[in-house]
Amino acid sequence: MDLQIPVVDLNDLRSVNDERRQRAGEALRVAFSQYGLAYIQNHGVSREDVLALYEQFMDVLRRPQAEKATWGGPDIWYQRGWTPPNTEQAVVAGGQPDFKECYFAAPVPLDKRCRSYWPQIYNDNVWPDSADSYRDAYLGLGRTVHGVGMDLLRGCALALGMRVDTLTSRCEGGAHVTRLLRYLALSEGQLNTGVLWGEEHTDFNLLTLLPGGVFYKHGEQTGDRPADFSGLKLRTRPTPEHPDGQLVSGVPPKGCMVAQVGQQLEVLSGGRFLATPHGIHAPGELGWERTSFAHFVHLNGMQTVAPLGPFRDADSIYAPPVLAGTYAMKTLVDIGLAPPSTMDQFGYRQYDRLAQIREDD
Repeated sequence: MDLQIPVVDLNDLRSVNDERRQRAGEALRVAFSQYGLAYIQNHGVSREDVLALYEQFMDVLRRPQAEKATWGGPDIWYQRGWTPPNTEQAVVAGGQPDFKECYFAAPVPLDKRCRSYWPQIYNDNVWPDSADSYRDAYLGLGRTVHGVGMDLLRGCALALGMRVDTLTSRCEGGAHVTRLLRYLALSEGQLNTGVLWGEEHTDFNLLTLLPGGVFYKHGEQTGDRPADFSGLKLRTRPTPEHPDGQLVSGVPPKGCMVAQVGQQLEVLSGGRFLATPHGIHAPGELGWERTSFAHFVHLNGMQTVAPLGPFRDADSIYAPPVLAGTYAMKTLVDIGLAPPSTMDQFGYRQYDRLAQIREDD
């Protein structure tokens, strides 16, 4: 399947040469408008460092479950630390949770003002005891990949014909998070039954950066892959020829990472860019696991999720506008990480106050 997904050279986006920047911006425009994803080269992220972090991650996950349960948990909606298996589910998964466990951390400073409104989403990082090397490697890679995201957002602004800082200025202090994921080996009874490691969904942030996962066979990291159609799969924009889009393997050209569009960026662009549906397909044989690294770039929680000026339309499907922090709250309820009672926090609480006054009469 040759879809000609553009490869964007980050050195071109960072260049002082206008022609090079314009070339990269046009590549991003095509990639994000037609496919919802791009391949990024010259990103500066060491593959060796990513693989080494996966090994440390797997070591951390071997600790007792009782210890892992103290790293974050439901009180902060699993937005920091460990997320146990069978916790998160995609909105259209029909109640089937993903077969994965995860670790969340924020690699860059967060807006303290936002924490007063969304404390779970803007919480402090939590770390295992005696895991300084894991923490430092995690945060170091997270910051590097976040820098790639900022460069890409400048390129997106260029591709949309807007000021170069239009998007980056809106995400300063946002709830940017890096997530390590381990997809679990299926049981014999689950093989080839349609069970996915991660159900198809779109991310609710601006951009997602994926420097590449790796498969494990019987607990050992391997450069091999299962023989079948497994791993990350992304769905392109529907066309008359392909009304359901086309599934694309998440394996980029050698040396590249994958960048994909999130819902916030689709909304801000008025649909010019497409949020990328993607899922994780499980192998059809026993013993395989997979680890991956995803960095999520978000709008600042106080920013509005609505089409930007040139893309506003009275008949827009992206109405009404909502604050990014509130948008995140609603999504976390939808995917089962925040409790449904979270929705009761929306709005001015005058009704409860009036009811209490009437009781006291």
